[in-house]
Amino acid sequence: MNDNGDTINDLFGKEDSIELEQQIWGKNPRRSQALKSLWFDLMSQSINEDDQPEDAKRELLFLMTANNVMDMIMESVPDDLALEITYCFDSMIGMSMVNKRFEVDLVDANFEVLKKLKREDYGTDEEFEAAIRDVDHRWWTVGKQLLGGRSPNDAISEELGKFGLNK
Repeated sequence: MNDNGDTINDLFGKEDSIELEQQIWGKNPRRSQALKSLWFDLMSQSINEDDQPEDAKRELLFLMTANNVMDMIMESVPDDLALEITYCFDSMIGMSMVNKRFEVDLVDANFEVLKKLKREDYGTDEEFEAAIRDVDHRWWTVGKQLLGGRSPNDAISEELGKFGLNK
């Protein structure tokens, strides 16, 4: 869904949206296998040569894999797009950390509030869209009991700050 509430079906049509979904999400298991064939043996060899406890080896293997995937993604797009991706990716990491810490789903909680707005309560599409933007903005910036009084944006920033990602 985009900022206007359009789904992939709305934007591209059902047939094209199926192809997009397959390209974006459906190929990930095959991409994982391809990355395994690219890195696993070399990483495993490097890890096995290290004289560390098994837990430390598994953690290092995970960190190496995650770092290599992020490097590959950033190198595959122009710098300006890579910069935008980093902001989006960091925000998603922060939101996921908040969801885990507070056992919530911020996107679902936000959607529950937004879906209470009804088009028929507004005179024009523009008024309805403005109301959606206003409610959405307030939802992300006002403290919530489910987050211990923090706003979602503040909670995300706090989580990202633990890793120096909020600067």
